[in-house]
Amino acid sequence: MGPTQPLSSDDVEAMIADGKTIVIYENRVLRLDSWLQKHPGGDKVVFHMVGRDATDEFNAYHSREAQALSRKFQIGRIDGVWKNFVPPIQGGFFRTKEMIDEAKTITVPAGSSSRSSSISSGSFSNEVLTLNGVSRKRHNSFDSMTDLEEVQKVTIVSPSVRESPASAELMAEYDRKLVEHDLEKYPSLDYGTQTFITNKYRELQAKLQREGYFKCTYWGYGSECVRYITLAALSFYFLQTKWYLLSATCLGLFWHQLMFTAHDAGHRAITHSFFWDNIIGGFIADYISGLSLGWWKSSHNIHHFVTNDPVHDPDIQQLPFFAVSTKTFNNIFSTYYDRLIEFDAVAQIMVRIQNWTYYPILCFGRFNLHRLSWEHLLIGKSPRHGEAAWVRYYEIVGIIVFWYWYGYLLVYLQLPTISTRIGYVLVSHIATMPLHVQVTLSHFAMSTSDLGVSESFAQKMLRTTMDVDCPAWLDFLHGGLQFQAVHHLFPRMPRHNFRAAQKHVIDFCKDIGMEYCIYGFVDGNKEVLSKLEDIAKQASIIAECTNHMKKEAMSGLT
Repeated sequence: MGPTQPLSSDDVEAMIADGKTIVIYENRVLRLDSWLQKHPGGDKVVFHMVGRDATDEFNAYHSREAQALSRKFQIGRIDGVWKNFVPPIQGGFFRTKEMIDEAKTITVPAGSSSRSSSISSGSFSNEVLTLNGVSRKRHNSFDSMTDLEEVQKVTIVSPSVRESPASAELMAEYDRKLVEHDLEKYPSLDYGTQTFITNKYRELQAKLQREGYFKCTYWGYGSECVRYITLAALSFYFLQTKWYLLSATCLGLFWHQLMFTAHDAGHRAITHSFFWDNIIGGFIADYISGLSLGWWKSSHNIHHFVTNDPVHDPDIQQLPFFAVSTKTFNNIFSTYYDRLIEFDAVAQIMVRIQNWTYYPILCFGRFNLHRLSWEHLLIGKSPRHGEAAWVRYYEIVGIIVFWYWYGYLLVYLQLPTISTRIGYVLVSHIATMPLHVQVTLSHFAMSTSDLGVSESFAQKMLRTTMDVDCPAWLDFLHGGLQFQAVHHLFPRMPRHNFRAAQKHVIDFCKDIGMEYCIYGFVDGNKEVLSKLEDIAKQASIIAECTNHMKKEAMSGLT
């Protein structure tokens, strides 16, 4: 098999069924099995692109050097139009070569046609398999809404739903209406429309490249460094003068501001060098802030590829405290965490009041990030081979250094009493809460519908992400990341260029006939709270329905 050999959809399907990791890039067929363990972004990002045309995703996240490197893995090419498969990690079913050959010989029943019928690779299989103890229906690519409604990615349900078929019907109807709303609101998913959007997006990307929007404006970090030094100095001053809570507040605000630069490094948007951006980002995130940059990159990369998907995006898998989709009322199997996320008794209570607990719980979000960081590093989810292999050890040392200077030298040695130490830790961590609001603000209120693999990269990013409007002088508070729609379209663009690029994205949205979603900070928070309240009401309705059914059953027995 040569790199220029034409391959059909059936050829690709059979290879994937045989366990090969096949991705389409610029009509070239890439086999990436040998690269999985070396991929700096982790293997699961690749798994979500198996059987799909990943051209836009690949170009958005990779340098020109990486794009050139892709030719090393080419095993063939695609002639003509490529229709995406649903990747195996998302439940896609792929036929072996024997199954495909057998399907081509199936004779159509008399009365319909005398010729043999070839079953399309986009057809569905009703086969049910068990994956890590979870039953799932496997399926292939789909183009129509009818097919979409038939896809059942989650089949294990929570006790409350299992005990009440009426509850399951209510959830299904609610989700169906959300999908119908999105299909009416956003551009058609037909091939012509999505190709038009893709071409317009590529034209915009090329234009922004030519005009220098992807070049880092290092002067932007000058003013930020002044803020960093000022907050750190104030924290130290208040510590020496025994104004401990003010010291803790300034330290928390220092961490909050620092993470915007760590974010840039995680996207290789500072030097565009894998080595130096990891050195910079790891020093800020691990050594100074105590959080694993590697964990964040692993989670954040998946978030960018499957934004707002309740089953695949870890950023919205926040049970037992929050749910932004009724799909999580089922016990979903998270493909990122590789475990069942249960809608258990705690979740059934907390989700019903989530619009009231949203801000209080976010105050403690940083503690959870410490847990996730250690889990990532100790379990060893970081790449073990290739150019990223050293990063894990760099980070482990970094977090140990952090707890030495923060936990021992500062909290233990500098603070006089246990209550003061506890208060200092709490306040310094709670002061970072605006960052957690920032992270959730741009996505929690947006669409969580799965519109299928025919949706273009650009449309999905705009459908699932909103920007936050604010005057330019307030950009420092948001770190520039209030332009999340711009960021999701162009993740390698330095954030200091987002505001200037915004007008081009607005024009792009007008060209493709799609809403550019932007709210002020207050209105954006109202949208999030409204979404949380709506989901909370659905949880309450299901709980009431379940209790009613239980009472009916009990009365029928007595």
